[in-house]
Amino acid sequence: MAPDEPISAEPDDAEDPVAADPAPAGAVDTHCHLYLIESDPADSVADAWAAGVERMVCVGIDPKSSARSLELAESFRGVFATAGMHPNESTGFDRAASAAIEELLASPLVVGVGETGLDYYRDRAPADVQHRAFRAHIAMARETDRPLVVHVRGEAWADVLRILDEEAAERVVLHCFTGDAVVAKEAASRGYFLSFAGNVTYPKADGMREAAAAVGEDRLLLETDSPFLPPQKQRGKPNVPGNVLAVAETLAGVRGVSVAAIVERTAANARAAFPFGA
Repeated sequence: MAPDEPISAEPDDAEDPVAADPAPAGAVDTHCHLYLIESDPADSVADAWAAGVERMVCVGIDPKSSARSLELAESFRGVFATAGMHPNESTGFDRAASAAIEELLASPLVVGVGETGLDYYRDRAPADVQHRAFRAHIAMARETDRPLVVHVRGEAWADVLRILDEEAAERVVLHCFTGDAVVAKEAASRGYFLSFAGNVTYPKADGMREAAAAVGEDRLLLETDSPFLPPQKQRGKPNVPGNVLAVAETLAGVRGVSVAAIVERTAANARAAFPFGA
């Protein structure tokens, strides 16, 4: 999630992403915030199904939103949840918050820990507080055998990679990946998953597209981070899970493959990253 992120940050008349063939059913939006979308979650889910999105991971940013994410996962087929504390909220990561998150992780519908990580862009929590919360989330992921959903913003990449290494984090999803090709290759070499969102479609996002082209296909995931970061063609509107197919189109273009191939491969990667079950 990108709290307070502008829904549209560039002109609507900017260059459109490369058009591609229609995507088949089976796409997975590995990171959305259904509880933050203004429309009824039932409508967002139904529209996503109609667009060919088979699964959605509704990501918590604190105990309350994590509990709401689980409620939504219990209400809609194909929706799963995560539980965690966003780094911008990490000053509130106390024993009670930790216990609440751990309780939620007992549900099989809660398929990830986070989003957690480091955010040096917004001055909402001291770095040392963020580091402590991040390490605690890594421990919870290890103890519950769940993937770690990691938020990275600002000049935080070096610290994030260092802490992940020091804590021997294993199944890692780098949400809304914004690193360059060098960071992408390092992350992929560690076995981390790189999840790309709607901002990869923006005209000025050449570095992100280079990163998406630089790693093996088995490391790629799709997401929307909805209602934030709508794809270029939807700029100025709230993002929704059904827009994940626009991300697939862009990744297909930069990698020189069909949209169908990207959807199939990233869906398989999502099943490897998250314990969706049967």
